[in-house]
This record gives sequence, structure tokens and C-alpha cells, in this order.
Amino acid sequence: MAVFVELFLMGVGLAMDAFAVSICKGLAMRKVNKKQTLVIGLFFGGFQALMPFVGWVLGSQFERYITSIDHWIAFGLLGFIGGKMILEAIKPAEDDEITEMDAPLNLKELLVLAVATSIDALAVGITFAFLQYPIAEAVSVIGVTTFFISVGGVYVGNFFGSKYKNRAEFAGGVILVLLGLRILLSHLGSSHLGILG
Repeated sequence: MAVFVELFLMGVGLAMDAFAVSICKGLAMRKVNKKQTLVIGLFFGGFQALMPFVGWVLGSQFERYITSIDHWIAFGLLGFIGGKMILEAIKPAEDDEITEMDAPLNLKELLVLAVATSIDALAVGITFAFLQYPIAEAVSVIGVTTFFISVGGVYVGNFFGSKYKNRAEFAGGVILVLLGLRILLSHLGSSHLGILG
């Protein structure tokens, strides 16, 4: 259960970029288009599930070389990703112009956005290999979480406007930094216990 909660929190943290983009998509709709919203959720959720798997495959190849420093790598990657999200959230935003209301979905643009917002998940997937996470559960939880958060983002953007975009990104960054810190401290704590024992 603890692993599920951790994966869910990681999924929420990783999904904040997709949430922010989904808010922008919702801003451009006079009324929520359910079909477009479903496609947005599937793109973001699908790539957010695929990227950690790719990272896990890459990480598994190098696992035996870096087992002794894996917790530092996890902390560094999650801290960097989370820190980047926090900085993006607090820097003054350039006004995103909505050029056209109710425009048809541009699938090429959506593909690029889905890849761009899931690059962080690739790095997290590398840490999954080092930390022996159950990869099927990890990608499922992260993908499903991102799907629902992205769908929610379209509705939030449509209803509230861009007011919550930066707060969501800031919260996602904080979650990832704290998870990285928890991984580091739990490994350092267990290694000290091992020395004492």
C-alpha cells in the first residue's frame, strides 16, 4: 500500500506539466468538447506511462554499475525535475495568447506536448530500475493518474481560466522534491543502520 501511495504521489507530481498544458487547452474551448478532452487525456496519460517504462529499460541495463549510488541519482533527478517545475511556476509568466477559440485539435502539436511533458517521467523511470519498483504497477498508476488529471485540467481551464496553472506546477515540483528527499533519507538511514548492526 505504501508503494501505491508513493507511486500515486509521484504520478500527481509528474502530471502537473500535463495539467498546466490541459488548462491552456480548456481555456481555448467555449464549452468543453468531451471528445477532444478524451484525446488530450489519452495522449498525456499514454506518454506519461510509456516514458517511465523506457527509462526503466535503460536503467535496468546500467543497474549493476551504480547500485551503490542509486539513491543519490534518484534524489538528484527528482530534485532537479521538481526544482525546475518550482522555478517555472514562480517566474513571471509571459501571457499565453489564445489565438482561436474552439479550434480543432492539432494532433502533431499534441504529440509534441505529450512528449515534452513526459520527458521528466523518463528520468523517473530510470530511478525505478535502481530502486526495484514494480514497473507494471508504476506505469499503470502514473498513466491513469495523468489521464484523469489532464481531463480535469481541461475542465479547470475552461471553468476557472489560468488562475491555478502556476500553483499546480509549484505543488507538483514540491511533491517531486520531497519524494526525492524521502528516497535519499530512507537509503541513508538504512545504510547507517547496517553499519550500526
